[in-house]
Amino acid sequence: MGWRSVVITQHAKLTYSMQMMIVQTRDGINQIPISDINLLLVSTSQAVITSALISKLAENQTKVIFVDEKYQPVTETVDYYPGSRNIKKLDKQFNWDERRQSLLWTKIVTAKIQNQIQVLRNYQINAADLQNELDQLEINDPTNREAAAARKYFMDMFGKDFVRRNSGVINAALDYGYAILLSSFDREIAVNGYLTYLGIHHHSTENQFNLGSDLMEPFRPFVDYWVKAHEKIQNFTPDIKYGLVELLSLEIIFNGKKTLLANAIADYVQNCLKYLSGEIADIGIEMKLTNEVPNNALNDNV
Repeated sequence: MGWRSVVITQHAKLTYSMQMMIVQTRDGINQIPISDINLLLVSTSQAVITSALISKLAENQTKVIFVDEKYQPVTETVDYYPGSRNIKKLDKQFNWDERRQSLLWTKIVTAKIQNQIQVLRNYQINAADLQNELDQLEINDPTNREAAAARKYFMDMFGKDFVRRNSGVINAALDYGYAILLSSFDREIAVNGYLTYLGIHHHSTENQFNLGSDLMEPFRPFVDYWVKAHEKIQNFTPDIKYGLVELLSLEIIFNGKKTLLANAIADYVQNCLKYLSGEIADIGIEMKLTNEVPNNALNDNV
């Protein structure tokens, strides 16, 4: 598994040769070691990629994301046979203890609302409404405090007239960031040998990433944090997309230790899966933001 995020933004031909991804554009030819690439975002519909390269990227457990004509993430690669998958793990997943699922979902919702409160306070916005929702949270969230908190949170963040599902640059940026985040969770779930479509709270038959949608919830506020810092944007430019991808390199404090967001995701997913499978007795989900908002630079922009 690699460590670099690579984004393709212009007409290009992507091929494979000698453990390298070869990127040919009008500006020249770049070679990137396959083993270095953690995420490949093909952010254009004018790129050509060979099946040999896709195969090698899959072997490296590299996540490849493609966009549509509106430059929104529309599909991604999902490996059929991750090296760590075996029948014992799948048997555990299909028989996860219901109480552990309920307790983990409660921890996830708690951590999400706590992080939303932290984001609001970082921007000196009153978080009393969200604290009230958190105080009412029960095991497995039967009264859906998570959704109630989210409605209040987004209006506090972006104004009373803000509607999460309407069109606009802010929502486009949020959706883009969430899609990148979800792909990272799906990748870690697959790497650990589990199925992405069998969730603990989300159970949609139309969502093959139910488990990723569950586990990512506490990390959504990191996207919100970045978008809030850039809320005056007028257009959904390549720089905005680069910045959202670069969020994976944001430094945070996770369970008392400084680490990059991508590394925190990997540790967190592994711990959640171990907890659900009964391999550990408890799980901590504690995150803290630094006051640094990452810039728009990306590791590799082709």
